[in-house]
Amino acid sequence: MSLPQPPSTPELAAKASALLALHQAAQPLVLPNAWDVPSARAVAAAGFPAVATSSRAVGDSIGEPDNDSSDPRLIFNDLARIAAGVVVPVTADLQAGLRLDPDDLVGYALHAGIAGCNLEDTDHHGPAVLVAAELQATYIAAVRAAADARGVHLVINARIDAFIRKAGTDAEQLAETLRRGRLYLAAGADCVYPIGLADPEVIAQLVAELPGPINIIARRGGLTVAQLAVLGVRRISMGAGIHQLVMADLGARLARLAAGDSLDAAWPAG
Repeated sequence: MSLPQPPSTPELAAKASALLALHQAAQPLVLPNAWDVPSARAVAAAGFPAVATSSRAVGDSIGEPDNDSSDPRLIFNDLARIAAGVVVPVTADLQAGLRLDPDDLVGYALHAGIAGCNLEDTDHHGPAVLVAAELQATYIAAVRAAADARGVHLVINARIDAFIRKAGTDAEQLAETLRRGRLYLAAGADCVYPIGLADPEVIAQLVAELPGPINIIARRGGLTVAQLAVLGVRRISMGAGIHQLVMADLGARLARLAAGDSLDAAWPAG
């Protein structure tokens, strides 16, 4: 099966500019994360102005791990189909860069029609918990330069993993997130993503002290979009949550069928 043709540079540049502008809109950019063409089309059809992908959900759907050791060709083939399947901008979770140098990463992303990306700073391939902040900032700066050289402002969402990886005490996690956030924004990131953070006071402090938009992951039973908006959050994503919800529903329906329930158990109500 052939892959979709890559978009023209002006077309992709326009989508990237539109995605960037959404980070400064009156309301936060809400991104229900997709993993394939049908889920991406469902997000777009519901009226969301952009589609984000979840690396865990994408990996699960194609049998690849979510630890920065996925085969880039498989990942970007899937992302290319997603991007070609919707008219809205697509921003993709690219883990820690999939072990690609910045120029190759940008080349793959733009060829796939991707307008933005997440890049995380967990040290998947070394002995540390997190990649050294200065090294990660250098990588982000190189990604920014490679994209700019191709005429597309790839929207970089720099994920900071100090909270989710429990890197030190609570105070140390906050201090490290602030330090990394400043470094990453100065290096060319457009948004920072302190994944795992849910404390409204800490969220408000990051919004006040970092010179760029903040992305917070939505949690079931957690802060609402309106509450996050009041705190100043500009981007709200859902990670693998929707994929997990869909798969849990599928598992429950299949269990009912396996137990001898009516075939109607496999179909949605209504």
